[in-house]
Amino acid sequence: MSRALRPYRSDATALTGRGLVSGQLGLAPRRQLPSCGGLACGKLVAGEVRGNVTRAISMRRRDLISLIGVAAAMPAFALRAQQLGPMQRIGVLTYWGSNNRVALAGIAAFKKSLQQSGWSEGANTRIDMRWCENSVEHARTYAAELVALTPDVILAANTPSVVALQSITKTLPIVFVSVSDPEGAGVVASLARPGGNATGFMNSEYSLSTKWLELLKRIVPNLARALVLRDARNPAGIGQFSAIQAAAQPLGVEVRAVNIHDTGEIERALTDFSRLSNGGLIVTPAAGQSIHRDLIITLAARLKLPAVYADPEVVAAGGLISYGPDRVDQFRRAGDYVHRILKGEKPSDLPVQAPTKFELVINLKTAKALGLEIPPTLLALADEVIE
Repeated sequence: MSRALRPYRSDATALTGRGLVSGQLGLAPRRQLPSCGGLACGKLVAGEVRGNVTRAISMRRRDLISLIGVAAAMPAFALRAQQLGPMQRIGVLTYWGSNNRVALAGIAAFKKSLQQSGWSEGANTRIDMRWCENSVEHARTYAAELVALTPDVILAANTPSVVALQSITKTLPIVFVSVSDPEGAGVVASLARPGGNATGFMNSEYSLSTKWLELLKRIVPNLARALVLRDARNPAGIGQFSAIQAAAQPLGVEVRAVNIHDTGEIERALTDFSRLSNGGLIVTPAAGQSIHRDLIITLAARLKLPAVYADPEVVAAGGLISYGPDRVDQFRRAGDYVHRILKGEKPSDLPVQAPTKFELVINLKTAKALGLEIPPTLLALADEVIE
């Protein structure tokens, strides 16, 4: 399986910096003086000492010049790091698993953003990471652990992470990313004026949900019905389905929702739906999608159901197509908010921001297995094509 990437997507690639490897300092073996007597030997020793002193002074001068050169070549961010003051502690709580490629690239982009603002990990910042592995229980446990460390600010990825943190603290500053409906979930009072201890970057407005239905219609021109997988406990899931319903009638598509709770419910719903002709799936970016991701991909392939997702990670794992916000860019922008909070600004004064970049990912191998022909015009719009 190969991936074709568009050149302009290179900014979303995880960046890693080069570190300096410190060498070992060793002492040279003590030199033995000549064992001879008389003035001649004394002159020899004295001359040797004078030569050693001259060389030592010369070496010190060279070392001094080298040190001056190294100081002059120090990166700007390192010098700024010294000017930003004492060590600051940053907590990171992400609902994703530690092997999620989007999350890993996002964390790298977040650290890079901090570095560009003068925050150097190990020099003037300490970052405490917690990965929830798509578990609500882990989110609660790790949220308590991070709050107990009393960090200066916490970066929280995904709605369950933010909710878990806010159930414990209403004072520690939180910057969130990849939250679908922060106002509906009660994370902020409003998008323009968050009002509490959290602010950050939302996934999208509900209007994005209509794009998933439009994509499904372009892939399956004779689409007659769509099954929407959602988490009814998540306010975003309800809002997204309402937007899809509104867009379905003009397209002549019948839509209905199934709530994601357990594997048995998902399997029964998809199996029953597959008996109808000209159908497709829309899998909303709810917490349940991550937990049951592999099951949904497997069932969609076995039942020959074309499916649209919001997460490119699902497409990389075998899903058909995804369209959604560039989450790596959200992490990058979150670095600036964390910097501003560390410099004294309050989350309540920083408005929640909508995504500015979106990405379309298509898996041609999956399309072929489903017997689908992806329109060339759609392929031309793709940010990533997996072949």
